[in-house]
Amino acid sequence: MRSKIVAGNWKMNKNLTETEALLTELAAKLPDTQAEVMVAPTYVNLASAVRTLESSVIEVIAQNMHFAESGAYTGEISADMLLSIGVDTAIIGHSERRAYFGETDEILAKKVVTALDKNIRVMFCFGEELEDRKSDNHFNVVESQLKNALFSLEASAWSKIVLAYEPVWAIGTGETASADQAQEMHAFIRKTITEAYDATIANNVSILYGGSVKPGNAGEIFGKPDVDGGLIGGAALVADDFVAIIKAI
Repeated sequence: MRSKIVAGNWKMNKNLTETEALLTELAAKLPDTQAEVMVAPTYVNLASAVRTLESSVIEVIAQNMHFAESGAYTGEISADMLLSIGVDTAIIGHSERRAYFGETDEILAKKVVTALDKNIRVMFCFGEELEDRKSDNHFNVVESQLKNALFSLEASAWSKIVLAYEPVWAIGTGETASADQAQEMHAFIRKTITEAYDATIANNVSILYGGSVKPGNAGEIFGKPDVDGGLIGGAALVADDFVAIIKAI
């Protein structure tokens, strides 16, 4: 049975003091749940976050990682650096990394391979832009992103992969994605994986929804059969909101 997951991507928010305070509050308010709960603070606070949550079931994950083991890559973080502080899951391919930092499918494929070689669990993000949705090209874009970065992997690698579908057009654009639209795409993703691999892999991989999940819509979205949780942005920065979303799953 595939895992239910609620992950909070903090992006470039919260200094050290704020990070420790929010994590302490989350740990204290965490509801009894069968879901995996994850948080991704900024790199500079990852080690502190691991220490703060050492007695909690909340997992600390990274927002990104580089494909090289070491070298002249100023400002980057390697898999071994993450592992050395107790972080063994990394978000790869977030829409902001693609849009603002030029991360291509080719780069992301290299990151995925490095992560898996190092036994780091991959939370792979993908999704279409507004123009793709309006031109009815969204299914083709998603299929291409999956194929280019993941479909050369061995079948066994999928046990270490979580997918996070981000409809970029529904994040900060004024457009709204419905729970039915989320389900439609998640079902398409499983169909695409079934065709590339088999139904067992498709039915066992967790697919998270990353399109502005909030306490008010989490229950409806998480109630869809192919939605296994959420990659949460802004709502993850408020303890009560994040807790409400966890309860919704």
